[in-house]
Amino acid sequence: MPEPQDDTRDVATVITRTHREEWARIVAGLMRRFGDLDLAEEMTAEAFATAVERWPAHGIPPNPAGWVTTTANRRAIDRLRREARRDEKHRDALRLQDPEPAAPTGAIEDDRLRLLFICCHPELSLDARVALTLRIVGGLTVAEIAHAFLVQDTTMGQRISRAKAKIKAAGIPFAIPAAEDIPARIDAVLVVLYLVFNEGYLASGPDTPAIRRELTAEGIRLTRLAHELRPDDAEVVGLLALMLLTDARSQARVSADGELVRLDEQDRGSWDRELIAEGLHLLGSREGDEPSGRYRLLAEINAAHVTAPHPRDTDWARIARLYSRLEEIDPSPLVTLNKAIALSEHDSPDLALAIVDRLTDELDGHHAFHVTRAELLRATGRSADARAAYDRAIDLAGNTAETAHLIRRRNQLAPSNGEPS
Repeated sequence: MPEPQDDTRDVATVITRTHREEWARIVAGLMRRFGDLDLAEEMTAEAFATAVERWPAHGIPPNPAGWVTTTANRRAIDRLRREARRDEKHRDALRLQDPEPAAPTGAIEDDRLRLLFICCHPELSLDARVALTLRIVGGLTVAEIAHAFLVQDTTMGQRISRAKAKIKAAGIPFAIPAAEDIPARIDAVLVVLYLVFNEGYLASGPDTPAIRRELTAEGIRLTRLAHELRPDDAEVVGLLALMLLTDARSQARVSADGELVRLDEQDRGSWDRELIAEGLHLLGSREGDEPSGRYRLLAEINAAHVTAPHPRDTDWARIARLYSRLEEIDPSPLVTLNKAIALSEHDSPDLALAIVDRLTDELDGHHAFHVTRAELLRATGRSADARAAYDRAIDLAGNTAETAHLIRRRNQLAPSNGEPS
């Protein structure tokens, strides 16, 4: 019998950690057993709610995750019993109490990775697959997912609800993907993994840490598993290399006082050289290949940054060429925006600003657009326009660390001619 805990802060810490680390695993286990995503998610949530009520009075159990898993399973069985209308369904519910051999795992050996592929069923739209798996596997809130998709919270909530409803209405089986099914699903899986990692690398919530390491670590962990599953897939290799080369800079990304630090201002001595070496090794293992996929190209761009001893040594010409290739295979205004940044360093800020201004209609609601405009206007000496662009970027920024950085950059601007000092 666990000892009662006097300090409710300890209980809250354990519950928070268990939720963060075990949520997806528990949901995956329940879904595999009961075959119902709504039931799995709801019973897991109820089990955590029960922990919040019971553990302060009765103590933290020796195995918190095991306690939540057992509670969720029991609640699911109770729910099925209550909903059973006839003897046959009642017998089905009773049979769930009997220990049974684990279901075969097929080609995927990890519960959360298996859950990821299951949620990426081809019958769902790509947006629905990504949103659903970010919620169920990544553990992101609806608001965080909405930010990643640049849509309203209510819109994203409806999208996730519709995805669940389609799974139920269409009778989509939560079957374990066979090896031959994986290629058709890998693209949506990689999109999900990258979005989970990115949400961790610069969290969207204003009151959250700038870097949520549990998300970056989970993105990398699941991508490592995907790489083990498909070691010859150039895009899986590229995504893993991209994450490692990006995460290697995380210690230098936020200052001691909580402000986002620009790449060219980061302490390169604090970059993680082991992660950089691993990422470069992954890219080097496919050295004979011409980079052609989205993630491989992004990884090569990051490699150009991390191999430069000093910002002035960065090969901006190569980076601009890589973005041009990315524009060809995956055209988007954000790719063009990043290409413009490279061109501003390689050629001139005026050229880059002309390119960026043509993106106004498509990116006016995106904070990165206004950050880029502000920096380019600053570089061309247009302080008043730069200040207005910083103001717009600050209004749209979703993270406190980035907001602090933008405020400092704006306040550093010297008054232009005719402006009050």
